This record gives sequence, C-alpha cells and structure tokens, in this order.
Amino acid sequence: IDWAGIETLAAHLVANGHDGIVVNGTTGEAPTTKSSEKEEIIRVVRNTVGPTIKVLSGAGDNETEYSINQAKRTEKAGADGLLVVTPYYNKPPQAGIEAHFRAVAAATDLPIMMYDIPGRTGVEIESDTIVKLFETVDNIVALKDAKGNIAATSWVIKRCGVPVYSGDDILNLPFLSVGAVGFVSVCGHTVGLQLKAMLDAWFAGNSVKALEIHQQLLPVFTGTFRTQGAILTKAAMSLMGLPGGTTRLPLVDATEAQIEQLRKDLTAGGVTLK
Repeated sequence: IDWAGIETLAAHLVANGHDGIVVNGTTGEAPTTKSSEKEEIIRVVRNTVGPTIKVLSGAGDNETEYSINQAKRTEKAGADGLLVVTPYYNKPPQAGIEAHFRAVAAATDLPIMMYDIPGRTGVEIESDTIVKLFETVDNIVALKDAKGNIAATSWVIKRCGVPVYSGDDILNLPFLSVGAVGFVSVCGHTVGLQLKAMLDAWFAGNSVKALEIHQQLLPVFTGTFRTQGAILTKAAMSLMGLPGGTTRLPLVDATEAQIEQLRKDLTAGGVTLK
C-alpha cells in the first residue's frame, strides 16, 4: 500500500468539497485488503484530515462475526462511523439481514450507515426491514442506497425519515428530488467540487443549476463505470496526476484502450487532466 499516496488522496478529497470520507468500502478494494491494513488505512486518513472531516469505514461482510470484529477494530482505530453492507452471496432472508445489522450495531457505539446494493450482494434490504431497523436501533442512523429503485426509496423516506445518501452517481440528482440528503460517491474522486455545487444548488432551491451540473457530469458518471469502478477510478487518479496505484487480483489494471476512452469521458465532463 502506498501510504503517502493515501495521505495525498485524502487531502485531495477534502480540498474538493468532501465533508466526509469513506474508507475500506466494498465497492473499492476492501475485499482484498487485510484487517490490519484496513485499520492502518483508517489511522492514516484520520491523521491526515483531522477532526472536522468525518471518516466512515466499511465493516460489512457475509459473516456476521467478522463484521462485528471489524466494527470493533474500526472503532479502536478512530473512525467516526461504520458503513455496513448487506451480507453478500449467501443471500440471507430478511430475518437474517435484520439480525445481522442488529448484532453489528450492538457490538459498537459508532453510528452505522446501512448499505443496500442488491446488484452486488444478491439480496436487497426490503423497505419494511429498513424502516424497522432505523426506528428501533439507536445507532443505525442512515442509509446508503444503491438499489436503483426510486419508488421504494421515496416510500422509505416518507415512512421513517431515514437520511438517505445516494450510492449511484448517475442517480444523485433524482435521489435528491425524493428527499435524499447527500451522496456516497465514487465520482467524487474526480468531480467532487461539481457534486458539492450540485448539492448546494439543489438545497438553495436552484433546481435549474443542479440539473445543468448533473447533465455536464453525465460523461463522467458513465465513463467511470465502463468497467469495474475501482479500476477506472484508479486510472482517473493517475490521469489527474494523483497517486492512483495498481489493483489487486481479481481486479486488473485498466488497459490502454480503456484509459484512452476514460480520458475522453473525463474531458467531456469537464475534468482537467495532466
């Protein structure tokens, strides 16, 4: 791990509009980093950004015991909160999903953001389960929603008022329109200031400006996910003169053709490259 590179990227995110940073996320490379590495990543980012920037760390796994232990390690390492994904691959029923979140929440005093991404986990957190957990577990305080079901999200917000953060960049603006409060963004690595401007415009009542920014960023949203998001985000960092680094198997680095297409997508979205 390029520890100095982590410091540089954390500082880059803070300078580009972020008021919080998620580390060790399963959309990134948490599946291939060791527990000890995850802890050190938290400490390095925490020390870099200082006390005013919130640091959340992924603590989700398809084994509840591991998730509990990771939650405890995360708290000890100095994170402000946890991002806990639905158990993946083993496809538990809703009763199992509920029990999983309750067990992790009971093991820590940190606030928890639930993470619903059925396209990756194979099973969704159903609306009734989200509402029940938010209303009955004190330290479950938010939802990262990457389900892509705006109708379901609308009803969840109406029913319980859970703070929802969009987990799908191309749907950031539509999520705001139904009551979301922010984003947990992949494209924030490249267009953080623009996303912050869109958020500010929306909450200032300037929906025209927010839509203008959304449409300007469409090539970035699309281009970042032409293949796996972490692969092209690392490539994008390198194109911007930042420490992108290499991937760990089973991810592979972007090809020259993919990098060239990414360059076109980022340029079309207004990103300045080296």
